[in-house]
Amino acid sequence: MTKFYKTLLLVTLLCISNFSFSQSNEIKIKFIGNCGLYLTDGNSNLYIDFPYKSGAHKYMEYDKAEIDSIKDNAVFIFTHRHADHYSHTLLKKLDGQKFDPWSIPELEKLGETIPDFDIKAFRTKHKVFGVSFKHYSYLITWHSKKIYLSGDTGDLEDVGKIKDIDWAFVNPWLYMNALREKVTIDAKKFAIYHLYPNQKIDGEVPATLLILKNQGEVIEIPY
Repeated sequence: MTKFYKTLLLVTLLCISNFSFSQSNEIKIKFIGNCGLYLTDGNSNLYIDFPYKSGAHKYMEYDKAEIDSIKDNAVFIFTHRHADHYSHTLLKKLDGQKFDPWSIPELEKLGETIPDFDIKAFRTKHKVFGVSFKHYSYLITWHSKKIYLSGDTGDLEDVGKIKDIDWAFVNPWLYMNALREKVTIDAKKFAIYHLYPNQKIDGEVPATLLILKNQGEVIEIPY
């Protein structure tokens, strides 16, 4: 085989390999810290409850590289504006679409610009020292996969009615509320997030439950 044809074959194989990677048909979810997640299907990029103020309220810190690695023209979605979920200072330096509890009607139209995507917002309770804050939980349906994001709420009213969730990202107090009140959350798999850096989960962990303690961990959801 001549050098020319060897080069041509190599280029062809590389193109096929790159095409296969980009067409892997999976949603990847990276855990950044607290309720901060990065979601991508290889085309669109979403950040949930990130950027937040690193180390706020003694919750998880993160490396500055996380901010530097944020994708251009990403979508930023926030459950509420507490500092361990949201940073106006960091957010104003970033390009992209930004949604929070004050822009829910616009958020729920996001499926008009992201292919095979839908998001529903649920007004959920979040109290700190008896004071209620404006807070939403979200159900994302992307490539027919349902991903529930609780944020800070312990409110079971809406999540208890949702059927066939593929991955439910829930805080520990919501998960414990469901067990205590015998409310079934209809999810194939659970990820518990928003833990303190050294917080431990006692007892046996079911096979369907992932404890998100390791920042940078990636969940892959094939579709």
